Parts: sequence; C-alpha cells; structure tokens
Amino acid sequence: MIRLIAIDLDGTLLDSNKEISIRNREALARAKAAGVKVVLCTGRPLTAIEGYLETLNLRDNGDYSITFNGGLVQKNDTGEIIEKALMPLESVQELHELAVTLNVPLDILSDGLVLQLPTTADYTSLYPQLNNLLTFEPAELSQLTEARIYNKAVVAVNEDYLDGQITKIPQRFFDNYEVIKTRSNLLEFMPKGITKAYGISLLAKDLNIDVTEIMTIGDEENDVPMIEYAGIGVAMANAIPKVKDCADIITDSNDEDGVAKIIEKLVLAPLEGGN
Repeated sequence: MIRLIAIDLDGTLLDSNKEISIRNREALARAKAAGVKVVLCTGRPLTAIEGYLETLNLRDNGDYSITFNGGLVQKNDTGEIIEKALMPLESVQELHELAVTLNVPLDILSDGLVLQLPTTADYTSLYPQLNNLLTFEPAELSQLTEARIYNKAVVAVNEDYLDGQITKIPQRFFDNYEVIKTRSNLLEFMPKGITKAYGISLLAKDLNIDVTEIMTIGDEENDVPMIEYAGIGVAMANAIPKVKDCADIITDSNDEDGVAKIIEKLVLAPLEGGN
C-alpha cells in the first residue's frame, strides 16, 4: 500500500500553464483524506510554492514538502526545517570562480532570497523569469559570510550556450557536487549526495514509512534519483528519456492529468475498494 506520494511540480503536477488541474487537485485531496502523505518535491524554496500548497490544502499540521532538490525537509504549516543539508561558503566561492571562468551568470539561493553575483558582463541570468515568486538581490562575493544559509547555486542562461559551457566544466565539480539540468536552460549545483531521493528518505524515516510504500512522480533529470529510489517510480509521458528509462511505469502527460490518473489507479482504487 502506498503511504507517501512525492510529486515534482514543473512538467509533472503543473500543466503547461503552470496550473494544477481540477482532476489532479481532486485526486490528491482524496489521497490525503485517505491518510496518504502528499509531498511536493521541488528545487524551489518553500516561499515559492506556498500558493500551490494553499490550492492543494497542504498547509495542515502533518503536511510536509521537500525543497531545494532534497536539501530541506520542511513542515508546510510553520516552515520549520526538520532535516537540512546546506552548502558551505567555500563551495559558493569555488562555484563563483567557475562561473567567471565559464562566463555565465550565477545565482545563489539563500533560503527564500536569491543572491545574484556578478560573474559575467555578457549574459543576464534568466532565473528571475523562471521563478518570479522569489526575491532577487545583487550581492558581492566579499559580502557573503559563513553565517548565512546557502542552499544551492544555479546557472540560468540560453540553452545552446549553457550546453556548450557544461562541456567545459572540470570533472572535479561533478565529483564534488550534484550537477543537474533541471530545465533546458537551468543548471543546478547541490552538495554531493543531496538529491530529491535523499530528502524523501529522511522524511520517510521520520514518519516510519518503508521505501516500498512510496510513490514518486517526475519528468526531469533531477527527478531520476527519486524515481529510482521509490517502491513505485512514475515518469510522465512528457518526461525526458532518462526518466522514462528508470521508471516502473509511465503515466499520461502533465497536460492530460497524468498525476491524477496514476494515483487513481495505483493508490485510490486499492484504498477505496476499486471504486
């Protein structure tokens, strides 16, 4: 029996208009009412998904989210962090140097704030367009201190240019960080070993839920670890090939209520006696 459903947002729960369909909302409401933990699992901070949590009625005591690609496990009602894995200042400094060398923009997420470091005069970060719910602030590397929270680093720039620059990243960065494209024009750096699967595993341990009782649903490269980890890993029809290859099952696309359909079939039908 599935006791926890971890769901990606963009390209998965959200349709092409960045909205949650009525059918998806109803399926998740039924799952929650049946006692299943419904957990949004995203690269965004909690402040950037609060509207979706309200829409889904996931702001009660006992509701959780996995944010920053597994870096934080948080309570939805209070924002309290129950598990965390942060990036040290030394990593921020190292990634700043890399961004300057690659001539790409660099944004550092610090809780709900995005610090925009000057690393290139030729390219402007696209991150404000991709996440307009966040607060952006220009910052200098010399202003940053060890006392601040650093969750992850992102490079948001034209896809063709980004792909070319990725090939120039030295291998040691792949050895020392989780380096993942979460969208075609967005590259993210997380501490090594910190993935959505890591965050889910911590929450599952806290809730005494076995991995066989977990379903994960996603579409992009950063969803691969959680798709591989869960008892049932589900890929969207619009998912990249890498996600489909590791999934146990493929559901319909994000514009065809794919999330609702797989939950209705594999979670709700068994719980509700096949009705």
